[in-house]
Amino acid sequence: MKNIRISNRKLLMSAILRLVSGIVILGILLFLSGGDMRYWNAWLYIATLFVSIFLFGAYLYKTDKELLQKRLNTKEKEKEQKAYVILSSISFLATFCISGLDYRFGWSDVSLIIVIIALLVFIGGYGLFVITIMHNRFASRTVEVQSGQKVIDTGVYAIVRHPMYIAAIILFISSPAILGSYFAIIPTLFLLAGIVLRIKNEESVLCVELDGYTDYMKKVRYRLIPFVW
Repeated sequence: MKNIRISNRKLLMSAILRLVSGIVILGILLFLSGGDMRYWNAWLYIATLFVSIFLFGAYLYKTDKELLQKRLNTKEKEKEQKAYVILSSISFLATFCISGLDYRFGWSDVSLIIVIIALLVFIGGYGLFVITIMHNRFASRTVEVQSGQKVIDTGVYAIVRHPMYIAAIILFISSPAILGSYFAIIPTLFLLAGIVLRIKNEESVLCVELDGYTDYMKKVRYRLIPFVW
């Protein structure tokens, strides 16, 4: 019992540390590049992200600690996926820094209604992310086939093969508008290209290592957008 409590405590501390450090780094990027703590778009974005992650993390800690542990694992095994991590990290940095610079120098004029719409879209994207995770416990932040993993072909997975990436795209695309920058959309496009490459590599791994995935690809033809791709 004591070992379980220690393990749970470590998981809780790891989750809190990951959340706090991520929010702090995000705040540093936005407010340093923005040059002003009155950058209200940044506060709005950080608060929305923090509350969303905190509530879902707290729910997982209470109901499914194993799944929470999986979500904390970010170490990629595939060489191609490591390249994606580097590309995505650069894109993230560029998106937030450009947003801050946009605020500082007033390049964009994003209306309040656009910010609100983008915020609602962002929340919807996070909702899709949560739905996907809860429907597929094997969904991981890394490309790997887990012990006992099976193909999920119901729910959102009956429509497209990669609903998790749809959620990610929604989050990425809506972020610049929330932060009050149109120019920050540019680096997100590189991130989208990275997702396409990641999906192709991921499917090649799953076809080899996950029984039934090839048949699933024949059943559900579209990766992200029905009738398109």
